[in-house]
Amino acid sequence: METMVCPMGGGATRLYSVPTPMLSNSSPLPLPPSHLGPCQPVGTNLDPVFCQEQKGSSLCPPDPVDLLRQCEEALRDRPPRIHRKFTFLSDGDGASSSPIRVMQWNILAQALGEGLDSFIKCPMEALSWSRRKYLILEEILTYRPHILCLQEVDHYYDTLQPVLSGLGYSSNFCPKPWSPCLDVEGNNGPDGCALFFDQSRFECLDSVSIRLSAMRIPTNQVAVVTMLRCRSTGRYLCVAVTHLKARSGWEWLRSAQGSDLLRQLQNLVQKHPAGPMGAPLSDIPLLVCGDFNAVPTEEVYRRFAASPLGLNSAYKKLSHDGLTEPEYTTWKIRPTGECCSTLDYIWYSQDSLRVDSVLDMPTEEQIGPNRLPSFSYPSDHLSLVCDLSFKEKE
Repeated sequence: METMVCPMGGGATRLYSVPTPMLSNSSPLPLPPSHLGPCQPVGTNLDPVFCQEQKGSSLCPPDPVDLLRQCEEALRDRPPRIHRKFTFLSDGDGASSSPIRVMQWNILAQALGEGLDSFIKCPMEALSWSRRKYLILEEILTYRPHILCLQEVDHYYDTLQPVLSGLGYSSNFCPKPWSPCLDVEGNNGPDGCALFFDQSRFECLDSVSIRLSAMRIPTNQVAVVTMLRCRSTGRYLCVAVTHLKARSGWEWLRSAQGSDLLRQLQNLVQKHPAGPMGAPLSDIPLLVCGDFNAVPTEEVYRRFAASPLGLNSAYKKLSHDGLTEPEYTTWKIRPTGECCSTLDYIWYSQDSLRVDSVLDMPTEEQIGPNRLPSFSYPSDHLSLVCDLSFKEKE
């Protein structure tokens, strides 16, 4: 793959080096000891405040169950967390015994949450990083995805990468060239997209960071694309995470960015050694996760749905007819008013992947009258989680 380097930007990122923790054997869902895989060039740099808060340890706890318990303990004074259930699907050929769990989530950049986004119904205390980091980690650890696609990440190097690396995840991060976070005083550096994967389940073959273009003009939006090989099946999987341009009036730009990403994905799967030249596109399944900032009636959504890559949206599986997206994936109140809409998607190759289960969306009552974010939930976007399996090759 051709690598397009993303500029790292500026910001007051503080890095601290410590030994990489080993995992204990007490986890009921064991993960391998942490090591720097081919997709992980950075060292382990821990958020020192986070580590000091762990009981008597200079390292974050390596056992994911123990870490989840400590997150819950740190959040013991918060309102009840939002409980969600999986809807299990039957597509005729039975559920897999070892599905691939995927999480898509815009976690809300810390600088934007405290600075520019103006969530007028959310107390500033609920937006503090000292609280939100535990809520974010709790959400991830509750569902334990094999593949984790995140947007608006501005605490990658000091929190998410080192903590998740210690739990067996390898990752890649691409910041936006001109992140709005850098305009906020006391920021932690630029926000961007991050893609994590469980090294016990996948081997990384290649990874590239892409700066999306519109009509061949580079834009401020990015994507990370990683080629993985499943260790248990030997099957290949190409995963992309992206975050398209926000705000009304930019529909044309989102459409152009989406077209650019689809074109680059098509080139990558056709040219990669895992897929010989001229092979059918479906030979390498695709997962494309992202905050598209686009409702299902927008052109960029239609372009993905009609792409020759054969993509479908996993969360349509929650609807009775299997054709309708959820009513919302984000719900917030800003000075301009209340926004309740569907902007986030998990696209998958429907000819080679099957959706086994989908995490349902919380009700309006669960979200609460002040909407998101809140003391119960750290982002204005809800996480999307689904279990997928490789279909048998014909």
